[in-house]
Amino acid sequence: MIELYERYKGLLFGLAYQLTGSAADAEDAVQDVFVKVQHIDPERLREPKAYLCKMITNRCLDHLRSARIRREQYIGPWLPEPIAQYYDDSLEEVVRHDLLSYAMLALLERLSPSERAVFVLREALGFDYPAIAELTGKSEQNCRKLMSRSRAKMGIAEEELQAGGSIEQAWINRFVTALSEGEVDTVLSMLAEDVVLISDGGGKISAAVRPIQTRERVAQFLLGIFRKPQWAGSMTFEMRQINGEPAFVFLQEGEVDSVAFLERREGMLQQLFIVRNPDKLKRV
Repeated sequence: MIELYERYKGLLFGLAYQLTGSAADAEDAVQDVFVKVQHIDPERLREPKAYLCKMITNRCLDHLRSARIRREQYIGPWLPEPIAQYYDDSLEEVVRHDLLSYAMLALLERLSPSERAVFVLREALGFDYPAIAELTGKSEQNCRKLMSRSRAKMGIAEEELQAGGSIEQAWINRFVTALSEGEVDTVLSMLAEDVVLISDGGGKISAAVRPIQTRERVAQFLLGIFRKPQWAGSMTFEMRQINGEPAFVFLQEGEVDSVAFLERREGMLQQLFIVRNPDKLKRV
C-alpha cells in the first residue's frame, strides 16, 4: 500500500486538484481514496493507475456536485487556489507536464462536473477516449460530445489547447515599469481591446466583486493599484513559478498578499487573474 501511495500520489493529487480547483480538497480526496484502497481485494488492483484514477474522479465528481451551491454563494468571482508545488520537489515534472495553465483552470469553472472530468482527463493527463469512457462510466461517443461542449463553453478552439507558453521576462519588465511609472499609453498598448481582469477576495479582503472588462477600465484599475501609498512603503513583488508557470507574488511586509497570473495572446495581455483570498494563499 505504501508503494502504491508513493507511486501514484502525485498523479492523483494533480487530477483531483484540477477537478476541484482546491489543493485542500485534492489532498482530502487522495487520502480518502487510499483509505478505501486498503479494503479492496488486491485482484482488483491489477491495473492500479486506471483503478485509482477512476476512484479519485468519482470522489471529485461527488465533491463538485455538493460544492456547486457554495460556489454560487461565494462573494465575488471564484478562482482556483494557486499552488507552488505538489507534494515535494521530486514531482516538479508532474506539475510542468500534467497541469493545465491557470487560465485554463479558471475557465473550467464554466463546465459541469462531467464536462470538467472529461476535459481534464483528456487535456491534462492525455487519456484516450476509450480510457476516459471507462474511467467516467460513460460511452466513448458521449465523452467526445462532452469534450466538444467543453471547448464551446470555454470559448477555445482545438488549436488553442496546444498554444500558449510563458511570457518573456523583457515583456514583463516593460509592463511593470509602465505601471510603476504611470505610463498610461504604454499600459494601454500592451492590453488587448477585450482584456478581462478577475480578482478573488472571497469577501475576506478587498477585491473587485465583478470582472473588469475593456482595455481602459483594466488599465485604470491596475494603475490605481500602483498609485496606492503602500507601493512607496512595505509592498513589494517578485516573480515565482506558481502552478508551473511564471506569476507575480505581491508581498506586504514579507507576507503574501496576492498572486497574479497573466495570459497573453498574439502579444497582448488578454486575461489577468488576481487571487487575494488569504485562505487560498497558504500553499504559495
